[in-house]
Amino acid sequence: MISVQSLRVEFGPRVLFNDLSFSVQPRERIAFAGHNGAGKSTLMKCVAGIIPATAGQIHAPRGTRVGYLPQEGIHVRGRTLWQETESAFGETMALSEKIDRLSEELTKLDPRSSPYGDLLEEIGELELQLDATDPARMKPRIESVLKGLGFQQKDFTRDCSEFSGGWQMRIAMAKLFLQEPEVLLLDEPTNHLDIGTQIWVEQYLVNYPGAILLISHDRALLDTLCTRTIAFSHGRAEEYAGNFSYFERESVLRKEIRLKQYTAQQREIAETQRFIDRFRASANKATLVQSRIKLLAKVERIPAPEQDDAVMNFKFPPPPNSGHTVAKLEGVAKSYGALNIFKGFDFEINKGEKFAIVGPNGAGKSTFCRLITGQEAPDDGNHAFGHKVATSFFSQNHADELDPNLSVLETVEAAASRESMPHARNLLGCFLFRGDDVFKKIGVLSGGERSRVALVCMLLRPANFLILDEPTNHLDMQSQDVLQRALIDYPGSVMIVSHNRTFLDALVTKTLEFRPGEAPVLYAGNITYYLEKSAEDEAAKKGMAPRLATLAPDPSSKGASRQSVPGVNRKEQRRIEAEAREIKSKVLKPLEVEFAALEVKIAETEAAQATLTQQLSSPAVTNDPSKLREVSNAVEKLAKSLETSYSRWGALSEEIERLRTKLGIEVS
Repeated sequence: MISVQSLRVEFGPRVLFNDLSFSVQPRERIAFAGHNGAGKSTLMKCVAGIIPATAGQIHAPRGTRVGYLPQEGIHVRGRTLWQETESAFGETMALSEKIDRLSEELTKLDPRSSPYGDLLEEIGELELQLDATDPARMKPRIESVLKGLGFQQKDFTRDCSEFSGGWQMRIAMAKLFLQEPEVLLLDEPTNHLDIGTQIWVEQYLVNYPGAILLISHDRALLDTLCTRTIAFSHGRAEEYAGNFSYFERESVLRKEIRLKQYTAQQREIAETQRFIDRFRASANKATLVQSRIKLLAKVERIPAPEQDDAVMNFKFPPPPNSGHTVAKLEGVAKSYGALNIFKGFDFEINKGEKFAIVGPNGAGKSTFCRLITGQEAPDDGNHAFGHKVATSFFSQNHADELDPNLSVLETVEAAASRESMPHARNLLGCFLFRGDDVFKKIGVLSGGERSRVALVCMLLRPANFLILDEPTNHLDMQSQDVLQRALIDYPGSVMIVSHNRTFLDALVTKTLEFRPGEAPVLYAGNITYYLEKSAEDEAAKKGMAPRLATLAPDPSSKGASRQSVPGVNRKEQRRIEAEAREIKSKVLKPLEVEFAALEVKIAETEAAQATLTQQLSSPAVTNDPSKLREVSNAVEKLAKSLETSYSRWGALSEEIERLRTKLGIEVS
């Protein structure tokens, strides 16, 4: 569908990637991985035709539509939400308008005339084209996508200019989904989405009929959706035949193999050089020395493996000791005009507790954070802090309050306490400010960079109660891991407003969900527990099984039964069984076929390796240096092939076992 050939992109002396080639097949899902600034967004813009590459070519069949969703910068005004999303069906609407216009002209012609017949035939052809686009589905599709992305019916007639930047991105996403281009390019599509909308988008993309190229720091989305990964690092791009978790495991193996190859070659080169240096002056060894010199000159040198970016760790300064109760709300009410946020709301957070705050935008999460930190007074009820509670609050607005004339380092040092001052440079490195970056003025930084500086400032202040509002929005995977580990070890109390499921799951023990027009609901568990429990509650209201429940066993599989699922009618039962069969045929079966072929390949490779290893001890090989080198190289090549095969075998085995368990198939 799309072919990228020998692509090179450079900015001045910096090469983002060189000689990059890959192809995109129909319905493929490819993830772009790598730290911020590695070239992911640049490659996506090249594929979208927004910026030219320095060298190389990108080919696509004529008529291939490519849709691109950038991270930010989309602002629409002067049209209602419905008009803007309806424009995704521009061709359909143009056909309909043309048919209406020609039908109007038809009424003015004599039915017995030749022009009447010609015009009638033209209208017939246009109506056939219109039927192919299925205009009857246009309105329900628009409604379905808009509601899936979190818009309400009352929003449909609002002007697009009334929506904030995050909602503007949802409008752009809705248009792309409705247009259904053959290739969809998504750059951080879930940054501004709540968890419920993320799950809807994830399911929509799983079933999307075209190919998808995806940049995201949402590990759950990457693992669920993508089957290939292109990783960018140190000016090089490498392909991995699996999702993000597979890439993380396989990249470690590849680095180990490259290091072994490099070390072995360096050892061989050093031995050859020692022989040359030792016998260079010996007349009777001159022929051998010259032979070794020529051999050394022909060796294709393996480049030295790049040093990995240092994995930094950060620990919070010891927080001041506090009482058991950290903060308490009793009978709190809060409203803005006619909009009622809370009424009679009670809440308490105790020492050491870690809460996730979730819910759609506008449900009251930010208002709650301002109330619990005492930044805003309730209209009614009481707010109280516990004994010796010291709060530290990170919000997106803090980035705008930084002094633009100070450098990054000066800003952070001004915010740090005496105890945390030595950790300032290390923490800046954890959040992507390295080398001379720390001397940049705040005024020249992007919005995301200023947000990271504000986060570092907050983390360096001694506090025993942290409130974080979307702390991971501008962090790459490595920085997210650093922050997550630090928060897990942090002995104080934490409340985090975030939609990053992977980040929250290992960290929080309670989840507080806000719903527009309803009282907040507390779940005594992490995000996975909250999603399962809320799905069960929702299903109970509708009198059906939860969608997030495990799929019913495939009745055609070994050991499966056709027992009905409680609370599910026969139609729903058939849908669940069909869904299970589809997963088995489209996902499990190809994996099992690949697994069987891989086992055959491993057996053949092991047999070939054993044969060659046996040859290494035969006199015919040991007495012939060139033959010895040839057989040794072949053995080494087979060993590398086996390592890769073993790695893939293990990953496939785990994935097949997981799917079989999910489908209720006995694992042999």
